[in-house]
Amino acid sequence: MRFSSTLGGLALALLASQSAFAAQQLVPAQSSVSFTAKQMGVPLQGHFKKFDAQIQFDTAKPEASKIRFTVDTGSATMGSKETDAELPKADWFNVAKFPQASFDSTSVKALGNGKYQVEGKLTIKGQSQSIALPVQLTQAAATTTATGTLPLKRLQFKIGDGDWSDTSMVADEVQVQFKLTMTGVK
Repeated sequence: MRFSSTLGGLALALLASQSAFAAQQLVPAQSSVSFTAKQMGVPLQGHFKKFDAQIQFDTAKPEASKIRFTVDTGSATMGSKETDAELPKADWFNVAKFPQASFDSTSVKALGNGKYQVEGKLTIKGQSQSIALPVQLTQAAATTTATGTLPLKRLQFKIGDGDWSDTSMVADEVQVQFKLTMTGVK
């Protein structure tokens, strides 16, 4: 009988923790994912219009946290019809074959003062790389905002293949900035 009640209590605790995680939601209207690339030395700004996150983040036990983030690559825009028409093509994001880029966390480590080191696998155009991402969390009322910048090498992900692989035209390094506002993080 004692084993049964212990097992029941454990099951209730597990369900309670899962429902707390289930309540964590991305607030897209208050979130953004943008990028900065350089073409012939001139910075060009762009952003993604569609992205989503499945979050199980526990500030008391960050090592138990899990994050899955996806970006619809076809939603990339740089504000120019000509450029925007090129981005979905095979040389750039190849949206027909790879409609999403994704990040799946493998570990989360607290660094203090709202800073975390999030490690995981970033996959773009079928190319996966392990990355370490510094993230700053800030709380305001019922929302938590995660911000950070990820420098990445576009050619490691085959972004800008073919004629565009010449880094004298388009620099290899791209800065990806994110601001993800969430509810339900404690």
